[in-house]
Amino acid sequence: MTAPSSSSSEPRDKANWAQPVDALRVRTMPLAAVNLNVGGRHLVGPLQGFGPLYYKRYRVRLAGVDVSPSSVIQIWRQNFASFWPRGNYFYAPITGIAPGEVALLNLASPVGVQLSTGIMVIYADDTCFAFMNPEGHMFAAMITFSAHTDDEGVTVVQVEPLLRSNDPFWEIVMRVDGYKREDRFWQATLRSLAAHFGLDAEVETTITCLDPHYQWSGIKNIWHNAAIRSGLYTMIRPTLLAKRWLARHRL
Repeated sequence: MTAPSSSSSEPRDKANWAQPVDALRVRTMPLAAVNLNVGGRHLVGPLQGFGPLYYKRYRVRLAGVDVSPSSVIQIWRQNFASFWPRGNYFYAPITGIAPGEVALLNLASPVGVQLSTGIMVIYADDTCFAFMNPEGHMFAAMITFSAHTDDEGVTVVQVEPLLRSNDPFWEIVMRVDGYKREDRFWQATLRSLAAHFGLDAEVETTITCLDPHYQWSGIKNIWHNAAIRSGLYTMIRPTLLAKRWLARHRL
């Protein structure tokens, strides 16, 4: 009897997972994309944030539509940004939503400034893909997007965040209106996805608090807060642009 080879002992879905990284690296992006709080940052998961831990599920049934889960996920991955509410921008690399890729997000935020942040694709296969966030994002989170067929043969599409607010500033914002805005964001996204298949569908929302406690060690996360840094960048950006223009046109 011989020992199994190293290749046979590797998990079958190894290629679907991102390789571990010490810091995020952003590939070439459009000029409109602001890379302010992503390049060089570390990922933060739901165990590393500040606020209570929540599991949420936003779910829509594509009843009456003859479409497989894999077809839905393929369309979703290829057109991910087009299903987002207006004023929010998802800048993916040329390779798209693939394991290990980093995308920039420029979002309409609850604090009134355009929030510059991003995500890393940690997993992707035919029926599922998942993101994690960098330091400074409003959430320390993992979010999963998936599709499956239910007992009635209907394709079901869902978004499942596992999240905490990232720091005390974000927790205050989330308590005021941020959590509700997050709910409306993904509900609108799924309605838009359903509309792509000709449906005016209702989105089922489930919210469960898994841990009501604060993680006081997460107070220090405020140093990387993307809202604060995005606000400061917004104030100094005209000066930076003016300096660049003068440098290019200097005789």
